[in-house]
Amino acid sequence: MDLGIKGRKAIVCASSQGLGKGCAMALAREGCEVVINARTASALEATAAEIRAATGAKVTVVAADVTTPEGRAALLAACPAPDILVNNAGGPPIGDFRDWDEAAWQKAVNDNMVTPIMLIKAVVDGMIARKWGRIVNITSRSVKAPLPHLGLSNGARAGLTGFVAGLARQVARHNVVINNLLPGPFMTERQADGLRKLSAKAGQDFDSFKKAREAEVPAGRFGTPEEFGKACAFLCSADIGFVVGQNLVIDGGAVNVTM
Repeated sequence: MDLGIKGRKAIVCASSQGLGKGCAMALAREGCEVVINARTASALEATAAEIRAATGAKVTVVAADVTTPEGRAALLAACPAPDILVNNAGGPPIGDFRDWDEAAWQKAVNDNMVTPIMLIKAVVDGMIARKWGRIVNITSRSVKAPLPHLGLSNGARAGLTGFVAGLARQVARHNVVINNLLPGPFMTERQADGLRKLSAKAGQDFDSFKKAREAEVPAGRFGTPEEFGKACAFLCSADIGFVVGQNLVIDGGAVNVTM
C-alpha cells in the first residue's frame, strides 16, 4: 500500500531506539526524509546507519534533549519546515504518587505535555500555510485506562490529549491532521526496565513475571516496535485527512473497552 508520503520531511523525536525508532524506520521505508533525535549521539548514529542501510532514505541526526528549549531549537534548525512531526519522549518513572514531589510532577508535565505542545506550536502554522501536515503524538494506553503505577504519565499525557482534542479540530480544514497513538505493552527497553522493577517488587524472577504479563494480553504477546511504526506511518499517510483528533490504542487488546 502506497501511503503517498514519498519525499515528505519528517521529524521523529526520541527515535534512537524503541517505538520512536520503529516510527522513523517505517516513515523512511515510505520514502520520507527523516530527522531523528535522541540525547546519546552514539546510539543515534548507529540507528541512522541502520535506517539508511535498510531504506536508502536520507537521515539527519540531531543529538539533543528535546525536552529543553535548546534541544527543540536544534531539532527545528535541522528541519524548519517538516511535513510530519512525531512527538515522543521517554515516559516518567513508575511508582506511587506519594513518592513524587513537585519537581517530579513538573518534569513529567514538561516532558510529556509542554514539550510536544511547543513543537506543535513551532510547526503547525507552516503546515497550515502549505496545506499539508501530519502530527502524531505518542502517548500511552494509560490515557484511556489509567494504570495505578503510572500516575505521572496518567496526568501529563491526559493533559496533552485534551489539548490535542481541541487543536486538531481547528486545523483539520487546512489538511493538517493531528492524532495520538496510545501504546500498550511493547517489548522495548523501557518496558523491560519497568518489568524488572515490578518483578523485583513482587519478589518474582523476571522471565516468569514477563510471561505472566504477556499472558494477560489478548494477543498473547507484547507488541514490536516495527508494527507500532507501521501504525504511525498510516496516521501520517496522504489519505488520512478524515481521521481527526483520534486516540488509536495499539495494545493487543489489553484495554478492555467497547469504545
